[in-house]
Amino acid sequence: MNKIKLVNKNQVEVEIIDVGATITKIIVPDCKGNFENVVLAYKDYEDYFANKYSMGSIMGRTSGRIYDAKFTLEGKEYILAQNNNHNNLHGGFEGFKKKLWKIELLEENTVKCSYFSKDGEEGFPGNVEVEVKYTLSDENSLKIEYKANTDKTTLVNLTNHSYFNLSGNAKHSILEHKLQVDSRFVVELDEFSIPTGKLIDVNKEDAFNFNEFKVIGKDIDASITELQSGYDHPWILKDNRDVKYYDPISKRMMSMTTDYPAVVIYTMNYYVGVPLEYGNNRRYGICFEAQNLPIGYNQCNLESSILYPDEEYKHTTTYKFEVRDFYN
Repeated sequence: MNKIKLVNKNQVEVEIIDVGATITKIIVPDCKGNFENVVLAYKDYEDYFANKYSMGSIMGRTSGRIYDAKFTLEGKEYILAQNNNHNNLHGGFEGFKKKLWKIELLEENTVKCSYFSKDGEEGFPGNVEVEVKYTLSDENSLKIEYKANTDKTTLVNLTNHSYFNLSGNAKHSILEHKLQVDSRFVVELDEFSIPTGKLIDVNKEDAFNFNEFKVIGKDIDASITELQSGYDHPWILKDNRDVKYYDPISKRMMSMTTDYPAVVIYTMNYYVGVPLEYGNNRRYGICFEAQNLPIGYNQCNLESSILYPDEEYKHTTTYKFEVRDFYN
């Protein structure tokens, strides 16, 4: 296993490993100057080879679920691995998270991760070249740039599956942390977390309305989130595509900006059965999976994940870390 560490002038640190092009550390200061890890990580690096919980890794070829683990492109049906009930989740049994990526330090604070996905891998068509760049700035921003090219029409929908906890070293659950999501609609899901094709207006369902800062745990167990045992839903972002996550104790704030149209927010709704460095408990992490919408019934949302041979897949997501004295 190869690791690359990025450190900026403020001593903020990010560690990337080659298994899954995975983030294992983002170490940032709190209001008292204590530097701590704000992403969850396995206690034993060897657990990244199995990575049952997708900890910090790149999801692909597609992120999220594909209904019934099949889709039709240009008149041909493709059958995928059924690794989540009868559906496909995060690309299949291995996806990209278990693959060994080539990682290299391009500049002082940029890591390039490369992977070649062969035609037919996990049932997906086309040879796909994938590149993910992580860049740490002196403004304490971590930028993730995704690129992909294919020689045959296929599906690509990449994201990073880091579990954040701004308390630092997962000292507390995320339930008392605050969240703001600039969104009007959430995608409706069935009992298998498959998009139904319908949207939920957040102005009519308080549990999903985070347009103003709100404590994450306030409505997490509302009846409308019961099927997912909490939040595990795609929010469709407004034009500025901005998400803010804040811990009032450490006063750390993370702002996520992206050019993706949606973000799946997952609140670690189940116990992690693998020893973690810190915070093994349920709801001790929160994922912000910026992506195109997952594919549901009647192939809804399929179009946004189609990549043609004459196109380049290109998206960017940035996480900025800072300390704020107070946020309503």
